[in-house]
Amino acid sequence: MHGYSRLGSSARTSSSSSPPSSPRFRHGRNKLSGGCAGGRSSKQTSAVERVVYVFVSAVFRRRGVLLLAPVLYISLMLLYMGSVGFDVVNLKHSVVGVVVHNSKHRTAMAPGSVYRSPQVFEKLWPLMEAESNGSRVNALMTAWNSTRRQGWKPCVDKSISTTELPKSNGFLIIEANGGLNQQRLSICDAVAVAGLLNATLVIPIFHLNSVWRDSSKFGDIFDEDFFIYALKNHVNVVRELPEDILQQFDNNISKIVNLRVKGWSSPTYYLQKVLPKLVQMGAVRIAPFSNRLAQEVPSNVQWLRCLANYEALRFSGPIRRLAENMVDRMVKNSSQSGGKYVSVHLRFEEDMVAFSCCEYDGGEEEKREMDIARERSWRGKFRRRGRVIRPSANRVDGKCPLTPLEVGMLLRGMGFDNNTSVYVAAGKIYKAEKYMAPLKQMFPRLEAKDTLATPEELAPFKVGCY
Repeated sequence: MHGYSRLGSSARTSSSSSPPSSPRFRHGRNKLSGGCAGGRSSKQTSAVERVVYVFVSAVFRRRGVLLLAPVLYISLMLLYMGSVGFDVVNLKHSVVGVVVHNSKHRTAMAPGSVYRSPQVFEKLWPLMEAESNGSRVNALMTAWNSTRRQGWKPCVDKSISTTELPKSNGFLIIEANGGLNQQRLSICDAVAVAGLLNATLVIPIFHLNSVWRDSSKFGDIFDEDFFIYALKNHVNVVRELPEDILQQFDNNISKIVNLRVKGWSSPTYYLQKVLPKLVQMGAVRIAPFSNRLAQEVPSNVQWLRCLANYEALRFSGPIRRLAENMVDRMVKNSSQSGGKYVSVHLRFEEDMVAFSCCEYDGGEEEKREMDIARERSWRGKFRRRGRVIRPSANRVDGKCPLTPLEVGMLLRGMGFDNNTSVYVAAGKIYKAEKYMAPLKQMFPRLEAKDTLATPEELAPFKVGCY
């Protein structure tokens, strides 16, 4: 049994491309597969391979594998316990080498594998001070140059004609998990999937996040009435399941079949696997729903994503009013630059640092705190059998959150001087007194929600983790 999908014709032929492989491993493959390393010839490499092959063959012919078993077992255990690591590093004369080290005595580290930003800042700070006293034009004055925006076009073309929506194939219930950004993306994906399947979308449920511990519902954060109104000509949206549908499931939403959709699933998957179930059951759940729709989708499906993100989703009244007041105050505090300022979303909260499995400069105390944070928020996830945390590899791969210091150096490198007003949007920064100090040193005109709003204004929006 298949339902009607008004967006399905082009979606069936779409396919999403896989993300590129890690630069670290991609470069490593290129170097090691080139047949030579550090001037060694292919003949020498072939000779070594033949010797190894002859040795292994001789061992197996004499059933000497039993002698090698203990050695293999001990080696694997050492690797598993993390006491021995292997890092690919560039040695002198561009020789690709592998350095064996234990956790206490490391003989060499791969370039970029250690957090050294404080040392870099110490060397650059005198140059920053000299530059601030010079006559260089602040990038803040040219960042809003109108000529730079001439090529920007909105992804929502309001001239697209709309027709009456066909009869719905059923009700789609999704659970938006993660933080606020992930929840917003999930909502946009849900609108796109509902349009693709010609389903009626139930106002998304927010999963109680183990990190943020925020029990807010959709209507607490977003304008529910406006969301329904903005989508009325494109996707049917209801606040809750109708009574007759709910009764079919004994008035228990958890009895509605939960489809375990894989991450980044294509529109074709939804049409072939989810749509038949939707038509058959009348209602389906997808929980969790974060990252459950591929990034590359047909233009008509992407259009619904854009409509949800840039038109339908707007914050609730109390949030909008406080935000407007804070923006007015920020503009007033930036009078020296004509009311212009830079807003930065720092992602250096404790949960971000812990999840990244990166190491900074906090030593054993930091490692102990991060182990506790990981266990508190993701019970057992990082202690699964066979999982080895390699902070140096994460840093080489560019997977470590930028510290406030690094964000500050990035802004100064872009041309924003110490007269720039900067608004920091962030949660509770990990070890804020230590890590925020250099950012304040580079940008004395630093503001945050706590400096722009009174405790009374912020009180209604406080959650447990603060």
